[in-house]
Amino acid sequence: MLKVGLTGGIAAGKSLVARTLVQCGAVLVDADALAREVVEPGTEGMAAVVEAFGPRILAADGSLDRPALAAVVFGDEERRAVLNGIIHPLVRARAAQLAAEAPPDGILVQDIPLLVETGQAGNFDFVLVVEAPEDVRLDRMVRMRGMDPEAARARIAAQATPEQRAEAADVVLHNTGTPEELVSAVRRLWETRLVPLNEARSRAGR
Repeated sequence: MLKVGLTGGIAAGKSLVARTLVQCGAVLVDADALAREVVEPGTEGMAAVVEAFGPRILAADGSLDRPALAAVVFGDEERRAVLNGIIHPLVRARAAQLAAEAPPDGILVQDIPLLVETGQAGNFDFVLVVEAPEDVRLDRMVRMRGMDPEAARARIAAQATPEQRAEAADVVLHNTGTPEELVSAVRRLWETRLVPLNEARSRAGR
């Protein structure tokens, strides 16, 4: 099985890359989805988050109020570290469980926004990074996601720099054109790099 780590700056187009890889035949493990799963009401993760940050981060229905939690942790490295210390181990454990269920001859893609920040690049056979210019990403976050500009900048500042992600990458896809161009680039990468690499690993019994 070829293990691919997918990451990139927030709002760079990583979700489109992930969807395209699934269409090509990859098995996807989405860390963002798992991060939501591990703090659902009644979970160990939810209990730990409430204990750390108090009931103010709960919505009226008892679910996690994500904007309220984001307001508490973004821009505060100490509080963000506390949150990451709760969420990341739970997400990694769940991701490992899902990875173990994937076909042994398939291509497993783990979509991890903080792959570089959490030092996980070495866990993968291939690291794929998606990037876009910061002004484009800010525009997407404000216009399409309804975020406050300062909050959007704080999210970007909390992540690794493009240079740090590039250092960990086997390939960097620059999302500076149309969505169709990005999809075409992903499909080329699948056919020319990922499938041949997976086949070579399979022949070698790895």
